[in-house]
Amino acid sequence: MAMMSGMDGGSNVVKVAAVVDAENPAVGPPPCAVDSDDLSQRANWLRAAVLGANDGLVSTASLMLGVGAVKADARAMVISGFAGLLAGACSMAIGEFVSVCSQRDVELARLDRGGGDDEKAALPSPVQAAAASALAFSVGALLPLLAAGFIADYRLRIGVVAAVATATLAAFGCVGAVLGRAPVARSCARVVGGGWVAMAVTFGLMRLFKASGI
Repeated sequence: MAMMSGMDGGSNVVKVAAVVDAENPAVGPPPCAVDSDDLSQRANWLRAAVLGANDGLVSTASLMLGVGAVKADARAMVISGFAGLLAGACSMAIGEFVSVCSQRDVELARLDRGGGDDEKAALPSPVQAAAASALAFSVGALLPLLAAGFIADYRLRIGVVAAVATATLAAFGCVGAVLGRAPVARSCARVVGGGWVAMAVTFGLMRLFKASGI
């Protein structure tokens, strides 16, 4: 009987503890969830940086090849590429600033109705987003500029710009695949193929423009 009484007392303690745990759940997410959210945010920023650099590379390389299709002067290619870098970086920065400001306004309006002061401090900064976007675009655009700036021979210069763009696009495809947990070969082929289409279309159409004598 004493043994049965002890067993009943132990089970009662367990039941009381379960009730207390149910009524007072742990406050806040577990550490692993916080770490996962932080890593996800970093991955999103890195993915955006890779996409910005990819845009800078493809647009600037295509622009330089298009100018090179009608004019063999190295200076003309470099100047056009530098102008494309400035215009593209400004465009990316302004677009990102406007986009983040619009998103921030919507979130602030939602939080004002709910009183989420802590969440307001965690909202992204439009200035930081614009600067990061412009920087990423500029880094990608600098690569074909540096590749073509010191080569005098026309054919070699065109080939080097295309080769540097191809190798860099492949690297961007690998990084994007790792971040998105996608097949690396497929991602690289997609990124490189898209870049080649842009460069080939620009070069080919400008060649036709030159041949037409317009």
